[in-house]
Amino acid sequence: MMASVRTVGTLLRGWRQRRHMSQLDLAVEAEISTKHLSFVETGRSTPSREMLLHLAELLEVPLRERNALLLAAGYAPVFPERPLADPALAAARAAIDLVLAGHDPFPAITIDRYWSLVAANAAAQRLLAGVDASLLTPPINVLRVSLHPQGMAPRIANLAEWRAHLLARLRRQIDITGDPILAELMKELSAYPVPAGGPVQPAHDYGGVVVPLRLRAGDAVLSLFSTTTVFGTPVDITLSELALESFYPADAVTADLLRQLAAPRAA
Repeated sequence: MMASVRTVGTLLRGWRQRRHMSQLDLAVEAEISTKHLSFVETGRSTPSREMLLHLAELLEVPLRERNALLLAAGYAPVFPERPLADPALAAARAAIDLVLAGHDPFPAITIDRYWSLVAANAAAQRLLAGVDASLLTPPINVLRVSLHPQGMAPRIANLAEWRAHLLARLRRQIDITGDPILAELMKELSAYPVPAGGPVQPAHDYGGVVVPLRLRAGDAVLSLFSTTTVFGTPVDITLSELALESFYPADAVTADLLRQLAAPRAA
């Protein structure tokens, strides 16, 4: 849609400015003259397909938007977008399933660019107990589930801290992608009730290197920190927009509780 109303030069300039690069900065990186780059951005010169992809790589433009740049310049898109169930992505899907299953009894999920849940292991599904059914109707947005008053928010002991952490991540993603759908999601999440009072003092000192999720589970409180894994060299749009979020116990008590929750109950 953007490509139909904006020229390739305008789009390219927008990405350059979003990356806080001057024309000189980008020209030096691309090993071209600033005059040539200026001509491209103003529409006085049309870049070759190879040059456009080169500039997009230097600007770290997401694959979906690289296709938009190509279309705006009159070239065919080069990056395919296939559903995860496509046979061509079978190896990637198997790898995702392997990581999720192998991480049990600790929670792990796979999300897309809009934070919609693609897959989850059994441990992650157990943590959704008590979430209102309306929030669990596909597509399930994990940020909405986390921060909505009818979601997990009432069970998060450090909600103010965790909310600030998630919104900061989303804001960073918006800065990188300029995605209007993510901007609308930010407006929605920001309008949710703000927890009263300051951040809850964590039970353990994590040295300021992680923000733990402290989730109430019955009479106990689970303390978890997360890592994000992405595919290193994707050439498919679907894979480039997937992320695996793996949660780890932040203390021995949490590790034991998660193992207990995963243990089969006696008949």
